[in-house]
Amino acid sequence: MTEPVANLHQPVLCSEVIRLLSPLAGKVLVDGTLGLGGHSEALLLEDETVQVIGVDRDAEALALASERLDSFGTRFRAVHGNFGELDRHLDDLNIQSVDGILLDIGVSSLQLDSNERGFSFRRDGPLDMRMNRQAFETAADWIQGATESQLTDVIFRFGEERFARQIARAILRARAMARIESTSQLADIIREAVPANYDHRRLDPATRTFQAIRMSLNNELGSLQAGLAAGFKRLTIGGTMIVICFHSLEDRIVKQFFRDKERPCVCPPKMPECVCGKEIEAEILTKRPLTATSEELNVNARSRSAKLRAAVRLR
Repeated sequence: MTEPVANLHQPVLCSEVIRLLSPLAGKVLVDGTLGLGGHSEALLLEDETVQVIGVDRDAEALALASERLDSFGTRFRAVHGNFGELDRHLDDLNIQSVDGILLDIGVSSLQLDSNERGFSFRRDGPLDMRMNRQAFETAADWIQGATESQLTDVIFRFGEERFARQIARAILRARAMARIESTSQLADIIREAVPANYDHRRLDPATRTFQAIRMSLNNELGSLQAGLAAGFKRLTIGGTMIVICFHSLEDRIVKQFFRDKERPCVCPPKMPECVCGKEIEAEILTKRPLTATSEELNVNARSRSAKLRAAVRLR
């Protein structure tokens, strides 16, 4: 692979991932959000007997990662698809169970840094935002057809934006005059819709709305929930699941999923004895999420909001 591709992507919390999945000898692992292959490369380099299955719905990222990891031969296998459909992908490979699963949730460096992908308002480009470019609907298409209530709901629910309704109405007014086609168009509409003195805690006023539309368009929370369920089911007993999140909504889903797996009984508190029969299925390895060290923050600013949670399957 070429050096620029390696430099484009710095995997977050990489040493923590390796430590939690160790010992690696002979293990079959799934990198459910392959991206440009940084985590997979580190795992493959750490032990010459480990195997990695890399899954990504972004065909461009998958091709670049496959080139990067080509030297590992059959120890690496690439799968074009969504990690939310992990059951089907493993079935296609005739793999019943795996020893570890890593999910690094969010937008990849390739997607953020590419103008034509339309993920970032900091780079003017077409309003696309599709993680899978084979998907039919772009962000521009969705914005053009969404109702005011749909726009408001998405911006508030996924972006936690307090001025969601004002932004939605501003989008409707703007699109009545001309279709909103570019990231800079949408960003300017959002900035003008919110009060000038609104404290976004040093965030650009467009940040939360762009995030919300991207998450909704790509069904990111739905994929996460499906991937957690399918992945845990395909873990071997003693296998480890690691999830890295960059957003509070995602982290909340992972936290609750692991807690439910660790909980022994779900009967109402007033029940005289347990009738649910639920057993403890997992042990949480991270009572509090792991975050980037100051050393990592100095070399990779995008690790600032990363939170890592991990659990081991017990039964």
